Amino acid sequence: MSPTGSAQRAEATRQLRAATGSLSTAATARMDADLPWFRELSAEERSYVGMIVQAGVKGFVDWFAEGGGVDPQDHTLVGQVFGAAPRAMTGKVDLHQTVDLIKLTIDEVEANIDRLLDPEVLPDVHAAVLRYGREVAFATAEVYARAAEVRGRWDARLEALAVDAVLRAETDEAVLSRASAVGWSARGQVAVVVGSAPPAASGAPTGVFEDVRRAAKERGLDALSAVQGHLLVVILGGVDEPEKDAGTIAHLFGDGAVVVGPTASDLAQAHVSARVALDALRAAVGWPDAPRPVSAHDLLPERILAGDDVARREAIEQVYGPLAGARGELVDTLVAYFAHGSGIEATARALFVHANTVRYRLGQIAELTGLTPSLPRDALTLQLALVLGRQAG
Repeated sequence: MSPTGSAQRAEATRQLRAATGSLSTAATARMDADLPWFRELSAEERSYVGMIVQAGVKGFVDWFAEGGGVDPQDHTLVGQVFGAAPRAMTGKVDLHQTVDLIKLTIDEVEANIDRLLDPEVLPDVHAAVLRYGREVAFATAEVYARAAEVRGRWDARLEALAVDAVLRAETDEAVLSRASAVGWSARGQVAVVVGSAPPAASGAPTGVFEDVRRAAKERGLDALSAVQGHLLVVILGGVDEPEKDAGTIAHLFGDGAVVVGPTASDLAQAHVSARVALDALRAAVGWPDAPRPVSAHDLLPERILAGDDVARREAIEQVYGPLAGARGELVDTLVAYFAHGSGIEATARALFVHANTVRYRLGQIAELTGLTPSLPRDALTLQLALVLGRQAG
């Protein structure tokens, strides 16, 4: 720049410095008039926004005085504009609102510099205002991206702590508070879903957790996620149909079985669902063609054969018990049915009853247990329940 040009820039800088206060005041007044969200902020929050505006105008004058050569990625620019406001403001004023704030401030500066500066320097100053606005926009995006990254890592840690506490049956008020901080609304029944973690979870689990939350939210569910060793553990809240609800996130797990545990009344009781689901997952290898997801109850035969005491009690209480307590002939009919190759006519002859009586009793068995004796897997469960019921006396 020529000596004359340098003198003009110096004079323009002097005039801009003198007008910094009036420009900031004009921009803040314009926000109050044009931005509804600004009017809804508290007095303290409005003052912080005003500090950002004032810092932005002052930053422009300093930047212009130095020749406008600051790199958009220079963190000095970030500090100049946003260092005046607390970090918490990123949670009060979102990125879209901040862009509106910057645009309005730049517009207000442009609208007023014509009356403040000499005509010969106006083209340079107008060009500088536009470039500075672009660079501040880059800085703004960086500030919010970093804040989001920090929040994402912190939320993932809170989730991991909450899920770990649930798995250890140590759910107290602190755990409920952590869960609430990451969006858990504590509504409806809860179920735990487990399966292998996807490959992406080893490098960036926060991305997987966000995908889980998004998929769960689309079905109106809450979700807490954590990677435990090679497993992905998801706690779903607001569950009505465990298998269908778990189906919305099943594709986000790695290869292999995905198991959903029984429902619990709330997060404090979710450790029961987690324990059953984890034991069922270990036994699931015995049923390679299991649906995905599969309920722990549907894996009852595999869990019994794997030595799962909870599964044994479940078979006695939920399968054998209702049969023995309803009508004595139901157990006898089931035993005869299996002993005669699941043949209706052969069973009827063995019991000296009509074939329709056998069919009626088999229908009663299905109603009481949810298991159909003529289906191979259900038959396996019923036979194991018969053995365990007899052993239990």
